[in-house]
Amino acid sequence: MQTILILGSGPIVIGQAAEFDYSGSQAARALRAEGYKVHLLNSNPATIMTDRVTADVVHLLPLTVESVEAVLRRHRIDAVLPTMGGQTALNLAMECARRGLWDRYGVRVIGASTQAIEVAEDRERFRQWGESLGLPVLPGAIARSYLEAKAIAQRLGYPVVLRPSYTLGGAGAQIVHSKAELEKAVGRALALSPVHEVLVEKSVAGWKEFELEVMRDREGHFVVVCTIENLDPMGIHTGDSITVAPAQTLPDAAFQRMREYAKVLLRSFPDFAGGCNVQFAMSPYTEEIYLIEVNPRVSRSSALASKATGYPIARIAALLAVGKRLDEIRNPVTGTTSAFFEPSIDYVVVKVPRWNFDKFPGARRELGMQMRSVGEAMGIGRSFVEALQKAIQSLELRRNGLGADGREVQDLTQLLKGLEHPSWNRIFYVHDALLAGVPLRTIHKLTGIDEWFLHEIQALVDLERALMAHSVETLSPELLWQAKQMGLGDRQIAHLVGGLESQIFQLREKWGIRRVYKRVDTCAAEFEAQTPYYYSTFERQGEDEGPLFTSVREGKPRLLILGSGPNRIGQGVEFDYCCVHGVLAAQKLGYEALMLNCNPETVSTDPDISDRLYFEPVFWEHVYEVIRREQPVGVVVQLGGQTPLKLAEKLHRYGVPLLGTDWEAIDLSEDRGKFSALLEELGVPYPPFGVAHTPDEALALAEKLGYPVLVRPSYVLGGQRMRIVVDEEELVEQIVTILREMPGNRILIDKFLAGAVEAELDALCDGEQIGVIGLMEHIEPAGVHSGDSTAVLPPFSLSPAVEATMREYAEKLARRLRVRGFMNVQYAVQGERVYVIEANLRASRTVPFLCKAYDRPFVQWAMEILVGGKRVQDFTFPDKLEGYALKLPVFSFDRFPEIEKTLGPEMRSTGEEIRFVSGLDDRLFQELYALRSLYLSR
Repeated sequence: MQTILILGSGPIVIGQAAEFDYSGSQAARALRAEGYKVHLLNSNPATIMTDRVTADVVHLLPLTVESVEAVLRRHRIDAVLPTMGGQTALNLAMECARRGLWDRYGVRVIGASTQAIEVAEDRERFRQWGESLGLPVLPGAIARSYLEAKAIAQRLGYPVVLRPSYTLGGAGAQIVHSKAELEKAVGRALALSPVHEVLVEKSVAGWKEFELEVMRDREGHFVVVCTIENLDPMGIHTGDSITVAPAQTLPDAAFQRMREYAKVLLRSFPDFAGGCNVQFAMSPYTEEIYLIEVNPRVSRSSALASKATGYPIARIAALLAVGKRLDEIRNPVTGTTSAFFEPSIDYVVVKVPRWNFDKFPGARRELGMQMRSVGEAMGIGRSFVEALQKAIQSLELRRNGLGADGREVQDLTQLLKGLEHPSWNRIFYVHDALLAGVPLRTIHKLTGIDEWFLHEIQALVDLERALMAHSVETLSPELLWQAKQMGLGDRQIAHLVGGLESQIFQLREKWGIRRVYKRVDTCAAEFEAQTPYYYSTFERQGEDEGPLFTSVREGKPRLLILGSGPNRIGQGVEFDYCCVHGVLAAQKLGYEALMLNCNPETVSTDPDISDRLYFEPVFWEHVYEVIRREQPVGVVVQLGGQTPLKLAEKLHRYGVPLLGTDWEAIDLSEDRGKFSALLEELGVPYPPFGVAHTPDEALALAEKLGYPVLVRPSYVLGGQRMRIVVDEEELVEQIVTILREMPGNRILIDKFLAGAVEAELDALCDGEQIGVIGLMEHIEPAGVHSGDSTAVLPPFSLSPAVEATMREYAEKLARRLRVRGFMNVQYAVQGERVYVIEANLRASRTVPFLCKAYDRPFVQWAMEILVGGKRVQDFTFPDKLEGYALKLPVFSFDRFPEIEKTLGPEMRSTGEEIRFVSGLDDRLFQELYALRSLYLSR
């Protein structure tokens, strides 16, 4: 076995996201290090996985049987690894097996045999398999029609749970309480299952949910890497639940039973070697346990467990797949123990999901068995509440953490409703209800959340009350110490005592209340860690954990790259791609590259990537503490999307050097008023616009510009809260929404250029010269967000004169703003007239697409300009492609069946695919062009 094909997970959708970029990348690197030649099949251009640095050969093709056969025809492939690409890869591997592809081309399926996959994924076979092993599986049966489902439900008694076979992220899963609900739910579940089967089983909604992340090798050796406890009870998809590692309320006797069940199950799987996620339900009253399901692959939770423990699950699973034993593989974190050594951790990790319900007006917001979150953030602390606060500070919800920011809900009716009907903000309702005096027992009854967690949040609320009795002048060192140990940010403490964030910081400095940095080591400090992976906390003993981890580049200048935080619509894995390449380029250029990020799904938070990883919120207080500790020569804010860019002003104010474009230029481009004045000064056309501070000003301005107008707030991401409005009534509604959600934000009103063509340009600049790395035209008309449009590289209908004008305007902007690094300019074209809509002085979401389309390392070039002394003239920029590259947006509207698919100026896509076509007569291009206006709305 010399050549291995890894199946990727395709474009990011709700239920299957960046965690599979991380696992696939880790597996490919591990196998290449062992001397295997790695081929990778995936259609997602935004990921590190589909990059030259990851695999020997990358096939940027759709994940279909036809693509697999095309690869097998052209290349000698010895084995296929389908366990790294989520449900998509498993389903594709099974379809190839059914069609006889693997047998025909002599390809071995490694990691999990097709029989093992079938047992785990076919709900009825899994239930029967579990019963034959004496495992406690839920009573139920498979239905292939409504009549069969009705008969099973009547036998079991309502409520029942529907679980379609071979789906991802709980698609189609639902708790059904009556016969009336059943018909509609069964129809949808059968339609969503690729094999049109649905398991109807007994409901254990309200029971406690636990997950075991486990590994098994071919010899049957077995380890539990991590226990994960869901804060929310059964009935809410684990991807939508706040989760905690290690499990906090799991009795040892129950854990030992779960461990034994998982071991029996995994050892029974034929020809299986790798990582597995096993889910259990436990009665909160009797400790009765049911085995719910098993994923015979690395899962969403595998990435979380890897980052929580430091144990690289995907890397070790890949080595197990090629026949290694657990005791033969060295744990890279300690460097001395084997992978057969079960991790033990002396801290708490909390994952909080990130939702984007605001992008889907009219969507049902109550959480259930079908996953709807688009990303997640993770916090590491020495206690549950510290880790929870850090995770919430990481979410970028315009909250300073859990509570203590003046946005608490006080209305009792609203609180009780929010507790009973779980949505994205239920954890805030729990805090606010305790603050309002709602009995802890009532909250437990309404939410099903274990009382242990509620007592922990109650202690936080009690501390808040103690702080509210003080002012900045009367605050004691002891009370401030307690507040910091419980994870409260300086900003939250300042709010509670009626002071300023800077005053709390000064008090901490005066009293010596400083963060210490601990290493994630997999072994609770039993062995010396060899990995530069840090989290911060507050401890009385000792000022630090000891000297900084010594990297191979020790003594070189340091630079800090700020990551993009949790994935969300508008800011996804494409920015992680840029951050990872930024780190690798900085290291090549002789710098110690430091990474700060809080997203457990991504490659940037793999401790193998940077010289030191700080798993901390991309939140001012945490960022500044790392800067003070490390003293970097500068900070890179242009690779992680809008998140780090929003910190540029404060970094500038505190005298922290920005590597690349300076703060004044960033502010000019982000402030619509200043930017339009700049365009006027340069003689560059832009849509007529105005800025309003009050509803009355906005109404007068819209009347002057003439409807339709485009209304939006300043400094936002992914077209957030951007709408096309056609009359006064719609305008008032939009203004009220913006001012309610973003108090103090200025309202920008542009004349909407109906019927215009949108285009964009990406460039690298050195302060004087500009090199264009991509010029794209959008198939969809103006009014559809660029992230939701099909981008065509190069343009397919713009005249040479228009393209020349676009380049000219970009050059004028780059020179005037003295841009250093990346720049993205968006245009609207009416006839031969070119208007500039906006300029982003950072890497855009199209940079990875351009890197793949042209096969050029543009992020490396950018870093060479920023810190390597290179100029634009030192690089040979791409001229033309053979044919066209298309960037196709991918949506997750199937998660919101209650709303129609419509597109407008606010971005809604969750991922993207790349396709190459030879010409404009290609069938795919023709289909996309024919449908270009189909979904345009406001």
